[in-house]
Amino acid sequence: MSSSRPTRVLVAGGGVAALEAVLALQALAGDRLEIELLAPGRHFTYRPLAVAEPFRAGSVRRIPLAAIAHDRGVRLQRDALARVLPDERAVETQGGARLDYETLVLALGARPVEAVPCALTFRGPQDAGRVADIVEQLRLGALRRVAFVVPAGTTWTLPLYELALQAAAALRGSDPQAELTVVTPEPGPLAAFGREASETVGALLAERGVRLRTGALVDEYDAGRLWLGVGGSLAADRVIALPRLLGPRLRGVPSDPLGFVPVDELTRVIGIDGVHAVGDMTAHCLKQGGLAAQQADVAASVIAAAAGVSVPLQPYRPLLRGLLLTGGETRFLRRDPDGASEVSDELLWWPPAKIAGRHLAPYLAGHLDLGAPRRPDAAIPVRVEPARAAN
Repeated sequence: MSSSRPTRVLVAGGGVAALEAVLALQALAGDRLEIELLAPGRHFTYRPLAVAEPFRAGSVRRIPLAAIAHDRGVRLQRDALARVLPDERAVETQGGARLDYETLVLALGARPVEAVPCALTFRGPQDAGRVADIVEQLRLGALRRVAFVVPAGTTWTLPLYELALQAAAALRGSDPQAELTVVTPEPGPLAAFGREASETVGALLAERGVRLRTGALVDEYDAGRLWLGVGGSLAADRVIALPRLLGPRLRGVPSDPLGFVPVDELTRVIGIDGVHAVGDMTAHCLKQGGLAAQQADVAASVIAAAAGVSVPLQPYRPLLRGLLLTGGETRFLRRDPDGASEVSDELLWWPPAKIAGRHLAPYLAGHLDLGAPRRPDAAIPVRVEPARAAN
């Protein structure tokens, strides 16, 4: 693979992990690689600001994948991956095409499904209008009690707290009878970020009058009550819940019972040569855009090294970053791989995007003409150097 002929790399997916992989590969290996992007959709959707849409505090941005591919000189194939033929180093698409590869990067994401029947499942921008309707009914007094639920097994809980805090801010002064409650199996709010973050978010919830039920497993929502596995029930006129995620269960690739792909610490799919998997489709417990980008960077370094570039191989060690929208002052949350954590109302990374991808965040911030996100999610322009060939 270190010969003068470029290594053929196929990246399957059109989200954060896929684009970070493309940009990282170009930055590390340049013209040592021939990169092709296989994606079923027309657009890259920057989804984190979906939580701001119900409150008119931000909007989801969509960028044509063709524009990004043209800008980066990457070949784009619009189709969906159907199966992998690892022995033949090839894939088949749903459209019937066969694409060969020397190295394959799978970044297909996960599928959100309903976890609390009869609740409003907040999956992203498609559900923003329904959340806005509930908040408006609370404001008018047509509804009184709304529960915000983290289902069992959901590890990335930050969007739920953003919805609850922003709803409370929107209702301030309009209806003192409104009762908002966060129900979560976590030992504390945003427990993945550590004690300081839990205490900060708990104080914000209390300040806004949002009740908190921790260590609570929800069984179902029925007849105006939210039934808990232990601890009785809770009256609720409406319930807004996060989804649970299922893996893609891709033919030709091993997966666990939920369809997620097992990988090693260098993102290599266990049991298959030449195939990496990154992002939400992997069997890592925490699934978040910034972490997906970090996994893509690890994969890119392995592929670049195999192509003859002198690059250190560092295993995936998640550095967790979260930008919390509160309906007021934004909070920046960070937890290092060694467990050290920090909460601040000042910038903790640059550019201060919700998805802190090493290559993708500055690329989007520096290419507003392609439709990159604007405030409040970090649209501070920075100069982006074009990818260069490795020495």
